[in-house]
Amino acid sequence: MASIFFPALARSNIFPSSSKDSKDFGRVRINGLSSLKKGFLPSFIDRRNLQELTITNVATSPRPSVIIPDPSPPMETLNAPKLAAWKSIRQERWEGELLVHGEIPLWLRGTYLRNGPGLWNIGDDYHFRHLFDGYATLVGLHFDNGRVTAAHRQIESEAYKAAMKNKKLCYREFSESPPKPQNFLSYVGELANLFSGTSLTDNANTGVVRLGDGRVICLTETVKGSIEIDPETLETVGRFEYSDRLGGLIHSAHPVVTESELLTLLPDLMNSGYRVVRMEAGTNERKVIGRVSCRGGPGPGWVHSFPVTENYILVPEMPLRYCARNLLRAEPTPLYKFEWHPQSKAFMHVMCRATGNIVASVEVPLYVTFHFINAYEIREDDGGSVTAIIADCCEHNADTSILDKLRLHNLRSWSHQDVLPEARVGRFIIPLDGRPTGELVSALDPEKHGRGMDMCSINPSLLGKKYRYAYACGARRPCNFPNTLTKIDLSEKTAKNWYEEGAVPSEPFFVARPGATAEDDGVVISMVSDKNGGGYAVLLDGSSFEEIARAEFPYGLPYGLHGCWVPKME
Repeated sequence: MASIFFPALARSNIFPSSSKDSKDFGRVRINGLSSLKKGFLPSFIDRRNLQELTITNVATSPRPSVIIPDPSPPMETLNAPKLAAWKSIRQERWEGELLVHGEIPLWLRGTYLRNGPGLWNIGDDYHFRHLFDGYATLVGLHFDNGRVTAAHRQIESEAYKAAMKNKKLCYREFSESPPKPQNFLSYVGELANLFSGTSLTDNANTGVVRLGDGRVICLTETVKGSIEIDPETLETVGRFEYSDRLGGLIHSAHPVVTESELLTLLPDLMNSGYRVVRMEAGTNERKVIGRVSCRGGPGPGWVHSFPVTENYILVPEMPLRYCARNLLRAEPTPLYKFEWHPQSKAFMHVMCRATGNIVASVEVPLYVTFHFINAYEIREDDGGSVTAIIADCCEHNADTSILDKLRLHNLRSWSHQDVLPEARVGRFIIPLDGRPTGELVSALDPEKHGRGMDMCSINPSLLGKKYRYAYACGARRPCNFPNTLTKIDLSEKTAKNWYEEGAVPSEPFFVARPGATAEDDGVVISMVSDKNGGGYAVLLDGSSFEEIARAEFPYGLPYGLHGCWVPKME
């Protein structure tokens, strides 16, 4: 069968015609049951009732794949369940059509891309310690005419290529560092490499965004870790080179992207602040909108993400602050490259998008968040001036322990105890009337979503505007990681939850139906690692939050982080 999704990959000779390491997943035809290979059917299908089963689409035979040898697992994984979420992916690349149970809406035409860490070892000898360390694995789902074609491949960063070539760690990852310098001159050289960015990773394993001009960029928190990929083939195009002279070592892993611009924050480690920058669609040039100086603390707070409204950019200043000393450590601390400074307090800064002026800097209660959900402006009753800003986030109750809970040892060795730190939908109320303090409250009862909350998306047409619905990962306890998909209704203060025992879903991503007028008219896509070692993409109706389809991978997928939607061009 010709490749629908990845024509360049299908024409290449990447996949050998035969290989003793390759697995033939076989061809399945359910309607006629003419052939059925053992091990390919999804786990939720009862093989005893195949004649009663209705399956709308059929999987084709994937091409043989390049296999990464299965390493000897770290000791804590020897008695682990079959769950593939925390195991390195064995195939460097794969493509094929997926078996679909249920019905894919015919209007869903385009490609969902999901990025995340998928390879946590270098050969047999080096095993990463933290979820965020893994080398980036990009997964693509192409939807067209009710069918799903899928593929994955490793992003070819310099860090990944050097590790595969040299069989060792060559760059600084989130919690991993190359061997400690043996003498003073080596230490000085390493210090210089750190602050020049030379030794920092470009492993773009966090987010993936589609720019307004159609280019697709994978990102991590280092500026050099901006890598362009081809959304059709998943090929690595190369490093995304910024044409300006702003420099900077780190930026927000989650920029705000619209059809006309990209907005991001550049933390200033030397002068304790943030530059807010804008890059117009179709260019590679970032321009400074304005600068925010930190109100407290020895360094800027971590800014993994930030929110915007129609007229303002919000710059969060967490007491979880970057720490150069921890960056230099050979062994990680419980907070890795950060330090917790509650005495420095926490702030939210509000910058005018048009002028770069700071219109408010207010103290707020201490908080810890990776991901902001959305923000919007509150105006006077007559539609007059803005009196306040509402900003929602996945907030971890100012508890920094979530970072250490994401060590792979903790994820792989769960003993069915309830160890996931609590989280909520945290709502900042930021006054613009000159008051020096703002509020942080729960937007709804955390019990509605199991006191777990992260990995969120909304209808993108409501970015920076008042909205009602959010989609995120919640919890059904006991658990050690978010394990539900949750639809949050911020008006009714309710939540609907999708759950499958033992499964680990990734970020629920909302795709609106073309021409829709209702905010939740669309589908929610999530990739799931199931407890039996398999993986599938699940589609939920955006309104009812009922499952409408799932597409089975013939192998287990590691957990992934964030995604984007690339619509099919007519």
